[in-house]
Amino acid sequence: MLQHNFGFILFVVNFDTNKTHHASACKRTPVGYFFQRVMNYTKPPISIVDQIALLINRGLAVPDQDRATQYLSNISYYRLRAYTYPFQDNALQNRPFNPGVDFDRILELYVFDRELRLVVFDAIERIEIALRTQIIHHFAMAYGSHWFENPALYKRTDLLRSDLRGLDKEIQRSSEAFIRHYQNKYASPLRPPAWMSLEVTTMGLLSKLFENLKMCAAKKQVTKHFGLGHPIVLESWMHTFSNVRNICAHHGRLWNRHLTQAPILPINTTELFLTNPIISPHQIYATLSCMVYLLRIINPGSHLFAKLKNHLTQNPSISLTVMGFPEGWQDEPLWN
Repeated sequence: MLQHNFGFILFVVNFDTNKTHHASACKRTPVGYFFQRVMNYTKPPISIVDQIALLINRGLAVPDQDRATQYLSNISYYRLRAYTYPFQDNALQNRPFNPGVDFDRILELYVFDRELRLVVFDAIERIEIALRTQIIHHFAMAYGSHWFENPALYKRTDLLRSDLRGLDKEIQRSSEAFIRHYQNKYASPLRPPAWMSLEVTTMGLLSKLFENLKMCAAKKQVTKHFGLGHPIVLESWMHTFSNVRNICAHHGRLWNRHLTQAPILPINTTELFLTNPIISPHQIYATLSCMVYLLRIINPGSHLFAKLKNHLTQNPSISLTVMGFPEGWQDEPLWN
């Protein structure tokens, strides 16, 4: 929804299809963005040669300009800006670089973050498949093949109607053979059973459906399978993983990122979680710890955990503090 009020030069944007979830209260609410236009954008595009000149003028050391040209030809200046920002004095108009920073340091940080996204994306894929499997199984066994359509199972039927519309779109977009087979063979129900329909939906939509489900034995069984004491914790983790997955899928930055969708840190788990609770849930360390916790339950023999830890520890020049890693994090039993 986009509303214009030209008298006040105010734009109100309500992205109804991109609703957020508040972790602490676990309530789904629309998000409104307000923009007050005060000036026109007049900055012209600049060539790669001029981009390098601008970086040098701001104090970034670029010892090999040909190499920098090669990278900026394939990694946009504005994408790298997310990694130069922490090394600049952004309070000043010219945003000068701190002394001693060179292009290779920026590039090293970019590569570190890129490789971190690949590991995290792989981990979330395994977690997502396990979550999907458990939700479909327990609710299907308790309420039948099309339980996800049953309004009696949900707290808010208006949200269910909206989510089912989204599910229908995803079913129609799907090219999976089992979806086409169902549609060609069966006239009723119109939607395929849960083990087909929910296999092709996004993790974001799955997390919304799960959050909206009323408390019941099936929901508790899903949560118990993952060693968490209350479904509200798992709900928040699913929302967070969905957000982080989208960041990874769109090649966004994980390093030094403030996550608006934060996981609830549990106090009652069947397996050992973090012994140091003094961490920020909005920094990536908390989310990575939640991922490690689930990975150890889903596949205790997986090498993915070691791959993640090795990546974090083999780059000593990269600051983990800005990612929320506390002192002594490597001694946490969860991370060993």
